Amino acid sequence: MATIRCTTFVKDELNKLGLYDITVELGKVELRENISTEKLQLLNISLKKAGLEIIEDKTIHLIKDIKAAVHDLVNHFDDLPKPNYSEYISQKVNFNYTHLSSVFSKEQGISIEKYIIEQRIDRVKELLVYTDQGLSDISFKLNFSSVAHLSNQFKKLTGLTPSYFREQAARNKSVNKKATVENNDGLSLI
Repeated sequence: MATIRCTTFVKDELNKLGLYDITVELGKVELRENISTEKLQLLNISLKKAGLEIIEDKTIHLIKDIKAAVHDLVNHFDDLPKPNYSEYISQKVNFNYTHLSSVFSKEQGISIEKYIIEQRIDRVKELLVYTDQGLSDISFKLNFSSVAHLSNQFKKLTGLTPSYFREQAARNKSVNKKATVENNDGLSLI
């Protein structure tokens, strides 16, 4: 009897938050849509009042930790000697890298190495758009072995050369600036 009440209670609480595409079993809830942080906090408060708690899936937590470690490496270790990614991630997450790599690949559908490359290229894009640093400076800053290596990785992922990407971003910025220079009557001031 208690199990039916628990599952019904949890389902009702999720419904109150506007979540209907769910499966609720004893000890397990499967959502077919993402839940916002705010809704998750509200659900957690409601469940705690009833003596229940949310226990995050260990795999999801591990993936978040791996992604956080990669984010740190890509965004906060500028101008340091080239880090050993696998060693850093393994130490940061406190698991054997082979295990981490296997879990990440299974859950994310790509390897950690590919994810690192994607994150590094995202950082390159950011630097190309928001700074005037040259490719050699960016290459050095993000520990690419050479400008050619950076350019090859960038083109492989985006289909564009870094310089063409920067030109397009500058053009888009220019168009957006022109579009926002209007007065309240909607008349262009350009």
